[in-house]
Amino acid sequence: MLQHHRLFPTVVSTAQLSIDPLQQAIVLKELLALRGDAEGNPSDGCAWTGDLHGVWQLHRHPSFSALAQQVALHARTYLDETGFAKDQVALHLQRCWPVISEWDQAIGRHHHPNAHLSAVLYLTGSGSGAEGALRLHAMHQPNELVSGLAVGYGGPIVEDHPMNQSHWDLAPRPGLLVLFPSSLHHSVLPNADPDELRCSISFDFVLTAPEQGGSPEYLAPHPSQWASQ
Repeated sequence: MLQHHRLFPTVVSTAQLSIDPLQQAIVLKELLALRGDAEGNPSDGCAWTGDLHGVWQLHRHPSFSALAQQVALHARTYLDETGFAKDQVALHLQRCWPVISEWDQAIGRHHHPNAHLSAVLYLTGSGSGAEGALRLHAMHQPNELVSGLAVGYGGPIVEDHPMNQSHWDLAPRPGLLVLFPSSLHHSVLPNADPDELRCSISFDFVLTAPEQGGSPEYLAPHPSQWASQ
């Protein structure tokens, strides 16, 4: 069952997947092997992200395919429950990559311009956020009423008021799945626990018209109908 959090007003959905401890251990071992001797991304203080190191097709790896299928099922549920007609849209898993954060490593604010729906599946985390929480950023704050008031600095809006949030933080824990629009800006806070790794798998999905029957007027045609030039 997905729980919907209507923010900014953007639908961010969460689900708790059941991951067998043995499967978790195997997956973590595989991720560390894929990372190898690397410690992070080229940017100083940035966590290691597989998409920048040629590791972006985890869904094709035998150790990860079952998890990817679970995530894809929840992605379809997300579409169903946010109003997409099943017969008018095709869902494609575009890429899938690991993210590993050592102590004091973070990920800066960004979004995924080449995708439509993104997901993160956490493999570690205590639920406290000490290993680095996922931060979802509001693109615009309609309730600040006067543009710029919500930046703080002693202004008239109470700091961290729930009706004027500039962001929403979500603490990782094993099996937690988060789905959100790829255009939503997000970041990861620094891992403040020197004894723990923060490990997750990211997914990007793309929507197209279905292969048969649907009109490509609003969505790109199905990839099977494309022609390479």
